[in-house]
Amino acid sequence: MELRRIDSLPPYVFATIRDLTLELRRAGEDVIDLGFGNPDLPSPEIAVAKLQEAAAKPHNHRYSASRGIPKLRLACAELYRRRFGVELDPDSQVVTTMGAKEGFVHLMWVLLEPGDAALVPSPSYPIHIHGPMLAGASVFQVPMGPDEDLFANLEEAWERARPRPRVIVLSFPHNPTTATVDLETMARVVAFAREHDVVVVHDFAYADLAFDGYVPPSILQVPRADEVAVELYTLTKSFSMAGWRVGFLCGNARLVGALGRLKSWLDYGTFQPIQIAAITAMNEAPDTPSEVAEVYRSRRDVLCDGLARVGWDVPRPRATMFAWASVPAPFAARGSLGFAELLAREGRVAVSPGVGFGPGGEGFVRFALVENEHRIRQAVRGIGAVLAGLA
Repeated sequence: MELRRIDSLPPYVFATIRDLTLELRRAGEDVIDLGFGNPDLPSPEIAVAKLQEAAAKPHNHRYSASRGIPKLRLACAELYRRRFGVELDPDSQVVTTMGAKEGFVHLMWVLLEPGDAALVPSPSYPIHIHGPMLAGASVFQVPMGPDEDLFANLEEAWERARPRPRVIVLSFPHNPTTATVDLETMARVVAFAREHDVVVVHDFAYADLAFDGYVPPSILQVPRADEVAVELYTLTKSFSMAGWRVGFLCGNARLVGALGRLKSWLDYGTFQPIQIAAITAMNEAPDTPSEVAEVYRSRRDVLCDGLARVGWDVPRPRATMFAWASVPAPFAARGSLGFAELLAREGRVAVSPGVGFGPGGEGFVRFALVENEHRIRQAVRGIGAVLAGLA
C-alpha cells in the first residue's frame, strides 16, 4: 500500500549522527553529545513536588481539557503581562498545546491546504519547513542568519512566491542560526502582514534564553499585532521542562479558537497533573528562566572561548542554547554531515550538521549547550585535536 505524507518526508539527517554516537558508545567510547538540543537542567523543584501531589489524586487521572484547564491559560496570560507587557484574554487568546511542535503542526492544518504556500526561514528548525508541507502547502525559503537582512529577504521571497503565501513562519531568537531581531523589525513584519493579508506564526521557543543585556521581543508587543499574528510560547527551554510537553498558542482570537476547535477532535489535553504543575512553575518559580539563561551563557563562553584557543572562531550568540559555526575551511569539502561525522569519530564530539536544517544550513554545524562546563572543555580538546590533525 502506498503511504500518504510519510513518503514525502526526507531522511532525518540528524539520525546519522545519533546512530554513529550510539555505535561509538556501544564500543566503549565516551562521546560528548552537543548535537541534540535536549535540555539537561532540572525542572523547577516546586513544579516536580506539585506534580507528585497532583498525581496522587485520582480525580486528576480523568480526561482533561484539550484547550488546557482555565487556570493554566490564565497563568500563561499573567506571564505575558509580567514578562512582555502584553494583555491576553485567557479564554479567547490562549490555548494550551502539547509543546510548541504539536501546536505548530496542527496550526498548519488550520491555515494551509494543497495549493497554498508559506514563507519559511532557511535554514530552519525542521518542523517549520515540513509542518506546512505535511498540510500539503508549498514552501518558499527566506534566507536567515546573523548577517542577513530579514525584512529585505522576506520582501524578496514574497515577490517571487506563487501562489502568494498565506502564512509567514518566523522564530526569534532563531534556531539554528541564533539570529536575533528587535521590536522595530517585528513591527515591520506586522505592517507587512497587515498590508498583504497574511498570517504571521512566531515560534518563541527561546523567549527567555538571552544574554549580554539583550531582551527578545514578543511579536505581540507590537500594537495591533494580534490582528494578524499568533505566537507559540513553551516551558521547554525557559523552565527546562522539555519532557512535560507544555506550550501555548497566543494572540489572534480567531486562530487560537480554530486550533482549540481542531484539538477538541484530536486529544483530551496534557495529563492534568502536568498542567497543574505547570501553573506552579509559572506562578511560583518566575526566576527560573533567568537562572537557566545564566547557565547557558556561562556554557556559551566556555565553548566559544575554548574553540577560539584551538583556532576555530565561532560567533558568540546573544540568545538561544546553541552556537552556529561555519565548517572550518580545511574541512569544507566534506560538507556539514561529513565534518560532523569526523568530529564524532575522531574527536568524540557529536554536533548537528547544518544540512539537516534545510538547504541554507549546508556549510555549518550547530552546537547545543547541553553538557556541563567540564564536559564542554573536554569536547573542545577533542575538537582541537581534530583541527590540528592529531586525532
